[in-house]
Amino acid sequence: MLRGLYTAASGMITEQIRTDTIANNLANVNTNGYKKDELISEEFESVLLHRINDGETPQNNISALQNIDTARNYLLRGTVAADGGSGAPAIGTLGRGAKVAEVAVIRDQGALENTGNKLDLAITGDGYFAINTPQGVRYTRDGNFYRSAAGQLVTANNQAVLNTTGGVINIPPDTADINIGTDGTVNAGGQNLGQIELAGFADRGALLKEGNNLYRPQNGAQPQRAAGSVQQGWLERSNVNVAKEMVELINNYRTYEADSKALVTQDSLLDKAVNDVGRVS
Repeated sequence: MLRGLYTAASGMITEQIRTDTIANNLANVNTNGYKKDELISEEFESVLLHRINDGETPQNNISALQNIDTARNYLLRGTVAADGGSGAPAIGTLGRGAKVAEVAVIRDQGALENTGNKLDLAITGDGYFAINTPQGVRYTRDGNFYRSAAGQLVTANNQAVLNTTGGVINIPPDTADINIGTDGTVNAGGQNLGQIELAGFADRGALLKEGNNLYRPQNGAQPQRAAGSVQQGWLERSNVNVAKEMVELINNYRTYEADSKALVTQDSLLDKAVNDVGRVS
C-alpha cells in the first residue's frame, strides 16, 4: 500500500517538472534563436512478482535461488523454489513509478524573420555564434547584434561576437555599407573585417543551456566549423509551437490530476487499514 503512495507521488513530481519545462518554453516563445526543451520520462526499474501459495508462507519454507526480497507471500526480484522445489508462478511485473530521464533540447530550425537590419544575423542549418563572456566562450543562436561604443560587434548584453581566430570584429565608425556573407565574412566599405565564427559540435549533447540564451560546452568539447550558413538582415525565431505547448500543458494537468487522485485513494485505504480493520468493537 505504501508502494502505491510512492508510485503516485513520483508521477506527480515528474509532471510538475514537465509543467515547469513547458512554462519555460512558453515564456521564451519570442526569444530569438531559442530552442524548446522537452522532458523525457522513464519508469523506475520494474520488479517481477511470484506467488508462493494462497496462504501464509513461512519464510523458512522459501529457498532463494537468487538475491530475493520477500514480503509475505510475494517475492520481488528472482526465482524461488517452494514446497517441493518447483518454481513459484509469476504474477507479472510491478511498476514503481516514473522519473525524469533528461530534459532534451529540440534543435529544429526556427522560422526566419526579415528585419532589414544589416547587423541582424540568422543561422540556417547547423551552427552557433561564439560569444566572449566573463565566464569564457559561450554559444548562441541569437543573432540580434549591435555595434558597441567601442566599435565592436556585440550582443544585446554587450558581449563581443568572436571571429574564426578567437578575436573580436571591429567595425569602423560611421560605416553604413556593411555586408556579411553566408560564410560569415564581414566587409565594410570594401574592407574585410574578418569572418564570424560559426561553431558546430559533432555531439549535440556537448552543449548545456546556461541561461541568457547561451550554451556552454561540457566535458571539454571542442567546436568545429559548422556547415550552416549566415543570413544577413534576418533573425531566427523561437522554435516553440504555442498551440502544441498548450495541448501538452492540458494533457500534463490531466496526468497530474490522475496521480493526485490515486494518491488520495491510497491514503484513504491506508487510513482504513490502520484505523478500521481489525478494530475490536
